[in-house]
Parts: sequence; C-alpha cells; structure tokens
Amino acid sequence: MPLRHGAYAAMLLFVLAGCLPLHRVYGLSVLRQPRRLALAVLPVAVVFAAWDVAATAAGHWHFDPSQTLAVRVAGLPLEEYAFFVVIPLAGILTYEAVGVARERHRRRAAARS
Repeated sequence: MPLRHGAYAAMLLFVLAGCLPLHRVYGLSVLRQPRRLALAVLPVAVVFAAWDVAATAAGHWHFDPSQTLAVRVAGLPLEEYAFFVVIPLAGILTYEAVGVARERHRRRAAARS
C-alpha cells in the first residue's frame, strides 16, 4: 500500500491521537462506558453510512481512490465507516474534556473568592 493511499486513514489516526489523551488527562469516563458510547454513536453512524452508500451509488459524490485504501464495503472505503465512529468519539471526548476543564476553572475561581 503506497502511503498516499492512506491519507484518509492517516487523518483519522491524527484525530484519534489528538483526542484519546483527553480521556486520561481529564479523567473522563467515556471509554469506560462502551454501551452508552455505542448508543450515542452507532445509530447515527448507521443512518449516515446508509446515506453515503446511496449518495455514492447515485453518483452524488465519490471517494478519491488515490487517497483511500483499496478495500470497499458497499462502495465505500473502510475509512468512511471509521469516520462515522472516530469523529463523533472525538467530539464526545472534546465536549466532556471542556466540561471538566470549565468545572475545574470554576472551582479555582470560587476558591480564590
């Protein structure tokens, strides 16, 4: 696999590398609640994957084969399915980390008062 075919996968790995440490740094419980996380991510992922399959089949858009892995499932590159899990996970981790950071800031400000 030439490296250029992994651009989409590399972007997803980059997002994970930036967001997964938030779990540890902020003591989040997101990854310790897999059922809850799956209930938040998977229903939407299924809907958007179905939409993507239909739109790709209809020719509304396509995925550049020079930037994606060769493996396709129902016409979509594997990375597209991963996108529907990775990006919501990154959003949830970021949202939760911001909440923890804001609460810490609030407590410090209250302690100074």
